[in-house]
Amino acid sequence: MKLLSAEFIKSSVSPEQFPPDRLPEIAFVGRSNVGKSSLINSLLHRKKLAKVSKTPGKTRAVNFFTVRTSDPKLSLLSLVDLPGYGYAKVSKTMRAQWGPMIEQYLEQRQSLGAVILLIEARVWMPQDVMTVQWVQSLGCGMIIVLTKADKLRQSERAPSLVAVRTACGLGPEVPIVLYSAETHEGRDALWGEIRTQFKT
Repeated sequence: MKLLSAEFIKSSVSPEQFPPDRLPEIAFVGRSNVGKSSLINSLLHRKKLAKVSKTPGKTRAVNFFTVRTSDPKLSLLSLVDLPGYGYAKVSKTMRAQWGPMIEQYLEQRQSLGAVILLIEARVWMPQDVMTVQWVQSLGCGMIIVLTKADKLRQSERAPSLVAVRTACGLGPEVPIVLYSAETHEGRDALWGEIRTQFKT
């Protein structure tokens, strides 16, 4: 499968601003310092499509991207970058607005095909575990991505996968992908899992 194009569509700060519910969608969820924007840029072979900042919480809206691929069964899809949870240095009021908006998107978006849930490979927390369990309860497909894999020693890789799977109570049917936005390790594997989620 080849990536033919990727473009930013819009940012939405309320559900009323979400674009029409037409394309198959895959949402990216994770803590605000987990590297979502960097991963999206890596996945889409772009450097600055998703805004990257050294300050956690740069993503303050739901951002929609349209992607075209050479796969006839997944020729057009939407990637959705949700605001990060956790460490974002924003007001309590803004964080209070994010919660319901994210919940409404994940629980009511009809075209949502799967959730890619990002967890930092070396620094995962109880909040990550709770988010995994919540997403599982929604009944949609889920892919776990362990980010910043380039910082893992070879001897840490297998134990990290086992630890996250055990802590989150994940069965073997839930894929876990090690990913590095720096080296692009895991990019082909993640695209493979995305295609699997949309195959019927």
